[in-house]
Amino acid sequence: MAQLSLLIVLLAALMTPLFMARFKITLVPTAVAEIIVGIILGKSFLNLVHFTENLRELSSLGVIILIFLSGMEIDFNLFRPQKPIGNAKPAKWTPVKLAVGAYTGIVITSALLGWLLHLTGLFNDILLATIIFSTIALGVVIAALTEKELLSKSFGQTVLLTAALGEIVPLLALTAYASINGGQSKSLWLVLLIFLAAIFLLLRFRGIYQFFSRIDKSTTQLDIRLAFFLIFTLVTIAERVGAENILGAFLAGIVMKLLQPSDATRDKLTSIGYGFFIPIFFITTGVKLDLPKLLSDRQSLVLIPVFFACFMLAKIIPVFFYRQRYTTKNAWAGGFLASTTITVVIPTLTVAQNLHAITSQQAGAFILAAVITCIFSPIIFNKLYAPEKEDLVKTRVTFIGTNLLTIPVAQQLSKGWYDIKMFTTIPKNYHTYNSEANVELLPDLDEQTLLDADVFNTDIMVLGYFDYNLNFRTAQAASKHNVPRIIARFEEKNVADNKDEILSQQGVELFNSFDVNISLLRGMIESPSTLKLLTDTSAGLYEVAVQNRRYAGMELQNLPFINSITISRIYRNGLFIAPHGDTFIEKGDHLIFTGDKADVPEIRHQLSIKN
Repeated sequence: MAQLSLLIVLLAALMTPLFMARFKITLVPTAVAEIIVGIILGKSFLNLVHFTENLRELSSLGVIILIFLSGMEIDFNLFRPQKPIGNAKPAKWTPVKLAVGAYTGIVITSALLGWLLHLTGLFNDILLATIIFSTIALGVVIAALTEKELLSKSFGQTVLLTAALGEIVPLLALTAYASINGGQSKSLWLVLLIFLAAIFLLLRFRGIYQFFSRIDKSTTQLDIRLAFFLIFTLVTIAERVGAENILGAFLAGIVMKLLQPSDATRDKLTSIGYGFFIPIFFITTGVKLDLPKLLSDRQSLVLIPVFFACFMLAKIIPVFFYRQRYTTKNAWAGGFLASTTITVVIPTLTVAQNLHAITSQQAGAFILAAVITCIFSPIIFNKLYAPEKEDLVKTRVTFIGTNLLTIPVAQQLSKGWYDIKMFTTIPKNYHTYNSEANVELLPDLDEQTLLDADVFNTDIMVLGYFDYNLNFRTAQAASKHNVPRIIARFEEKNVADNKDEILSQQGVELFNSFDVNISLLRGMIESPSTLKLLTDTSAGLYEVAVQNRRYAGMELQNLPFINSITISRIYRNGLFIAPHGDTFIEKGDHLIFTGDKADVPEIRHQLSIKN
């Protein structure tokens, strides 16, 4: 019987997304659909699946891996001071500030709701009510954000950070609650051991993780072995010190994220989790519910709508914070998504029942109300959310030297996908060109002056002075400070000093006006149509780096916009590849293509989204 139940759950995990795709069900996240399927298959309706020991263990692994992957999704760059691009003002409300403010409001509102329930006599434990109402189902939130491809965007990270606080803070509060009510408050300090263990593991493996990538083979998969070692080490420590195992899993995900795993590692871990373990957790969550028993109890019938209303009202404050940066409609969408809760509610109720702090009817009402939020809130989120009118992420180009060569190029580039800054040390040139471009006057080009002016904070640096010695020194400084691309002008040079060869070996791209003019004239003679393509006002030749994981592993012929462009070459790992319809795209590929200028911005935006 145990094997049959597992087989039915695995079949349900396979068929649920296929069924949703076949009937174009897009408003319901897959995770929520799996909970509903579990309710249908479990004791509530068909009673085909029984919660056996095998399913219990796999479900526990599912929630552990789900929370681990959630920890890996936190973008820690958000915690660093963000430098504005160009002349833009720094954002007053960052995702971190919004999330902290929103979750603080959730805790305060939850406490007030717990106090009101105490006054009415419906539920007397104010602290337990505060913990339960302040929880957020991080797994459901991350599944909904992933399906909308929002994790790489400011809005997605804001809601994700709010949900992360809604999981980690109640877990810590639950640990303290259990220790105090269980008479073990003296051992509460032991919870610190799990954080010390996480820091130790991070420091221990940071130095050897890169070594793993050099010796890793398909038969060893050292990165995956390390991930599971981190998970079970911190989960074991968490259980030993009296904390919940998902707290250890979340910290393991953070440690793995800080080790900076490759995209391939992340994809493999995601495949393992969402391909097998996580669907089992969501389906068995529904299987365990006994709706007829819950609905037959009069007290439960009264408590279910009350608890559901409290879950929703507790998350009303985030809307007001989200409105500071996002549209009103999306602020409400984020508030509804943050109201989903189930993951921490179940272990919280288990602990409370073991401490005899809650009745079985109350626990059942809490669980059913939480399940309703998981069904109701993501659907409203999907209905309300509309893509934000975000600024395009432009490539930052810095020109050192303002003259008749660099100014026209800068003016043309500023009309497209580039954010331009220009610097000069010549006052005459500054006064001449300042009205035509974004030019700043520097006293010198020594390294410290360039650092103080934040010149090295760029994607591409173009050194346009005629003096090749000055360009050489500046290129050396830029290379030292890891500027991704450096383009240096070398007109006249001393053949004996080999400075051009030194720069070439460092990856600096060199040019001079004479060679450029020769290449242009040759192009006009040999390939007049190509030159026309480059200068055409309605079409052009473009290049974009593929950063969107959605397109990694997709064949070129399956690109949704393939009929609007013609891909001439793929630049991958330093080599040019001739594309065919069945050529697979890899993340990091540079696609060189032609297309109508009206279509290109959206195509470049879709391909270059980092997620």
